Amino acid sequence: MNYLRTAMLLAAMTALFMGIGYVIGGQGGMMIALLIAAGMNVFSYWNSDKMVLRMHHAQEADERSAPELFHMIRQLSANAGLPMPKVYIIDNPQPNAFATGRNPQNAAVAATTGLLNMLSKEEVAGVMAHELAHIKNHDTLIMTITATIAGAISMLGNFAFFFGGNRENNNPFGFIGVLVAMIVAPLAAMLVQMAISRTREYAADRMGAQICGEPMWLASALNKIAGGVEHIHNPDAEANPATAHMFIMNPLSGERMDNLFSTHPATANRIAELQKLAQSGLGTGAAYRAPSASSGSAYRSGPSSQPSSGSAPSGPWGSARGSAPREESRRPKGPWG
Repeated sequence: MNYLRTAMLLAAMTALFMGIGYVIGGQGGMMIALLIAAGMNVFSYWNSDKMVLRMHHAQEADERSAPELFHMIRQLSANAGLPMPKVYIIDNPQPNAFATGRNPQNAAVAATTGLLNMLSKEEVAGVMAHELAHIKNHDTLIMTITATIAGAISMLGNFAFFFGGNRENNNPFGFIGVLVAMIVAPLAAMLVQMAISRTREYAADRMGAQICGEPMWLASALNKIAGGVEHIHNPDAEANPATAHMFIMNPLSGERMDNLFSTHPATANRIAELQKLAQSGLGTGAAYRAPSASSGSAYRSGPSSQPSSGSAPSGPWGSARGSAPREESRRPKGPWG
């Protein structure tokens, strides 16, 4: 049903794109819009990962620069039956992550430095498992193409203002059609884009919990990420809002309402679903084992645990041991150096 719904939403967005072309230039404009949409989809298919990673200034990491993160993703990929994706790190204090790529053989996962510094190893594993679930479900291609078409619809809406009112362009609706193209069409594209994202997040949460073997790791991570995105600005995401739905949580705001205008389901609802999975017995044995136990877990043991909002964030990659660490050792250290 999720795939059928996604296909229907993509068809609706393509039809909307063609409709704007018809408003601007009649049947000729509609055919041109269809050709543009097809060309953009082909371009997005081959270049989606490079486009999004470049927008967010992601830097590729390897086994030498980020050994713990690299080994974690390698183990989780094996659990998911996926080839090892490329690993990227984004120098941004907001805790967040996303996956991109046209298929599992050409995929990439990216995590911000804020995510790596604020979450425990187990929580990071839950987030990376969620992103690998998007890759396994081929969500990355769908959501990237959707973002491309949504941006193009907004662009065509602006063109309608300049060209749509000219009778020589065979505009069949006149000024009213121009207003519809300028206001209603971009809004409708945004709603379709959000709907596609929301249909895929719950599925990725469930599969991610299966990949890492512990639903509460992801639930704990979502609780921390929700607080981080609400208070920490992400300038790259603000400059490229069409990519917001690709992140594990909306990077543009702290939106938590599960309504028509949110790019993601409500965090509380996602956590509740993960708690149900834990109560069903999925969390009895973790499929991923961190190299060392984390002291920064936001959950008590047991499937009915609730998020702890008062625990201080701790870096997932360990800190200097000893009774009196030096001041510079107090800061969480990421795996990139």
